[in-house]
Amino acid sequence: MKLRVFIIILGLLLVLNGCSSTGGVKEEEYDLTVEGGVIYGTLTVPQGEGPFKVAIIHPGSGPTDRDGNSAIAGSNNGLKMIAQELANNGIASIRYDKRGIAESMGLIKSESELVFEDYINDLVLWIEKAGSDERFSSVYLIGHSEGALISAAAATKTQVSGFISLAGVGEPAYDTLIRQLSTQPKEITDLTTPIIMELKEGRTVEDVPEMLQSLFRDSVQPYLISWFKYDPVKVYGEINAPVMVIQGDNDLQVTVEDARMLGEGAGLEPVIIEGMNHILKEAPTDSEGNLKTYQDPKLPLHPQLMDKIINFINNN
Repeated sequence: MKLRVFIIILGLLLVLNGCSSTGGVKEEEYDLTVEGGVIYGTLTVPQGEGPFKVAIIHPGSGPTDRDGNSAIAGSNNGLKMIAQELANNGIASIRYDKRGIAESMGLIKSESELVFEDYINDLVLWIEKAGSDERFSSVYLIGHSEGALISAAAATKTQVSGFISLAGVGEPAYDTLIRQLSTQPKEITDLTTPIIMELKEGRTVEDVPEMLQSLFRDSVQPYLISWFKYDPVKVYGEINAPVMVIQGDNDLQVTVEDARMLGEGAGLEPVIIEGMNHILKEAPTDSEGNLKTYQDPKLPLHPQLMDKIINFINNN
């Protein structure tokens, strides 16, 4: 039997010197030294004199780089576009390749070393770095997809001026995985559900069937166990800073209901953008046309998105 399932949320399981200037917006290398090496990033700075508000942009799951591009899903440049639009409106930003990905690949020697808290702790260090930089007056977080939960968790551990959740999942990862696998034949769910429940309880699983190795291999189980501990609704409710939840109604991976769950956790109404898909672009409603946008790096962001983000940062 061959397992065929499209689970973007588990893409994570597949595991400049100088500066440049375009149209008055300056980009420069901006890196973070951590135990074991360096996390490589990019600082995008507006024209004019600071200090500027700065947003730290965290990418989504799997091999997604600082620009929002992935070897699996394709190149869309969504996060790079956010950085550029922020700078065009007087707001600086930091985006980076998380540990084990792209330029920061060297920080992970073995997949089994990585746990979810590594990403949270890295972001806390980025917040501290930005907060100590005299060029910045206040620090905001923008998290996309899985990066929304990472950013939310980091916001509970240190002080930020605001947090923006883009296409964040509303239920714990184990529930999402069970739901996504529910479309598979019963023979598959009979195998996967007990494994997921064992991992949820913090116990590793031996003798995973060969057909399930891509999802539950030994080396990735520590990450899953650590990830499954986080309930996004509870985490969002613990943030002591202004929060905005943004969700597109044309998202193939995360639903409007997810946004409503997160909004309830944070005590707010989510912002629902009509026609926006998971990579924050305006897209056709059919799955094939929607997915084609993932591989179009020139397609602009949804026209309503940046107004929402910029207004939130300017008003908090």
